[in-house]
Amino acid sequence: MEGCKITDLPLDVDLETKKVLKSLPSAHAALAELKGVASTIPNQSILFNTLGLQEAKDSSAIENIITTHDDLYKSGLDIDAFKSLQAKEVQNYIAALKKGFELISDSGLLTLNSILKIQEVLEDNKAGIRRLPGTALKNAATGETIYTPPQDYEEISRLMANLVRYINEPEMQDCDPLIKMAIIHYQFESIHPFYDGNGRTGRIINILYLILERLQSLPILYLSNYIIKHKPDYYRLLQSVRDENLWEEWLLFMIKGVEQTAKETIDLVIRIKELMLRFKHRLRSNYKFYSQDLLNNLFKHPYTKIEFVVNDLGVSRITAGNYLNQLAEDNLLKKNKLGTANYYVNEELFDLLTRR
Repeated sequence: MEGCKITDLPLDVDLETKKVLKSLPSAHAALAELKGVASTIPNQSILFNTLGLQEAKDSSAIENIITTHDDLYKSGLDIDAFKSLQAKEVQNYIAALKKGFELISDSGLLTLNSILKIQEVLEDNKAGIRRLPGTALKNAATGETIYTPPQDYEEISRLMANLVRYINEPEMQDCDPLIKMAIIHYQFESIHPFYDGNGRTGRIINILYLILERLQSLPILYLSNYIIKHKPDYYRLLQSVRDENLWEEWLLFMIKGVEQTAKETIDLVIRIKELMLRFKHRLRSNYKFYSQDLLNNLFKHPYTKIEFVVNDLGVSRITAGNYLNQLAEDNLLKKNKLGTANYYVNEELFDLLTRR
């Protein structure tokens, strides 16, 4: 199948149909509630680390990079005795997400250089924008070519420059940011500017755009789990825009995804907060060494180790080991061995994060 002609942004299409406009208020309400609930967690890195890892796992799974939660958390311990190529790729995703958040926080913009840096961290190479022809999206089962993106380097570069302007210059199109997010995602995936990592980079751009628009403060609203649940619809609707310019159903799909994901994330954040409070009461009532920094460590790292506690609390290795071993003896944590190293699992948090 021949590639569609990608239209420069802004689009000369009626995007704000009655159905689309009707779907927006509840999605915005869910986003606002999530933003408020997230702000009640005392240490924001807890949500970034825990929810970011979930997104990294789910977004990578869409590209058939499959890892278990256990392998993913073990990989985060950076212990020589454990190596997993799949988990390493997922860890690259969380690193790319953090890099993107850092870049937009510093500049207030999502530039082409930022997108290139995100993809570079994600793929661990500097391949950059495609220069060689031959890229095509194929049906995994049949091998049939479903879509051929632009092949010419100059054309890809021109389309990306236009997309970046659209992201950063609100005056280019006066419409709701959730509509624009869906357009940006479609446009990026259709340009398909990289040899690899386009889907994952595009999903990182989604959340970074919501932050730029001040709809979220942290990168914790992730659509990958929603896409996994509705994967055939996701690809069908992308293609229906390319083939038939059918925007309404695609916009409704993405707006619904934002609303549903926000509601699910609200529930998860509330449960994390409740679990933190239970841990806090148990620690404060029974251990003289209780501190907020220790509590934060146990929730920032579902799998923790002595070095993490040393870094977060500024204590010696012996003291950190004593703290963790005491908590393990009292069944607040589970102590495990990996090679010659010990690590400690917050099982209640692990169960909460993996339950879905």
